Amino acid sequence: MAKATKAEILRQVVSARALEARERRAGRRAVTAAYEPRTGRVMLELSSGFLFGFPTAAIPALARASAQELAEVQLSPGGGALHWEGLDVDLSIPGLLLASVERPARLRELARLAGGTRSTAKAAAARANGAKGGRPRKRERA
Repeated sequence: MAKATKAEILRQVVSARALEARERRAGRRAVTAAYEPRTGRVMLELSSGFLFGFPTAAIPALARASAQELAEVQLSPGGGALHWEGLDVDLSIPGLLLASVERPARLRELARLAGGTRSTAKAAAARANGAKGGRPRKRERA
């Protein structure tokens, strides 16, 4: 395996920091996390200002943990994940947000977002399909 040059490492660091900044602006990072034993929830404050809580009973790896173990929740340095050292459990913030929505609604929203994606490849494909006459008309049912 070839060693990465200093320039390659620097490019990767700059790219990772830019991604982190975009994720933070989009609100997919947590700035605080705490377990609330009264409700049995882990509460997060997201970088967007939203509050999000999830029941620990809904996460199999946390369901049987004690209140003391759950209270030891830590945020990853970038705020993109939760970590419980004693339980050896890591949960991503975006994954928790997605898991909070039922599957059909989650898939609809992800498809909507993907449909709005702009790229040169997608634009070229749309032009090529348009040159073929566009979408075929639906046939009437007999």
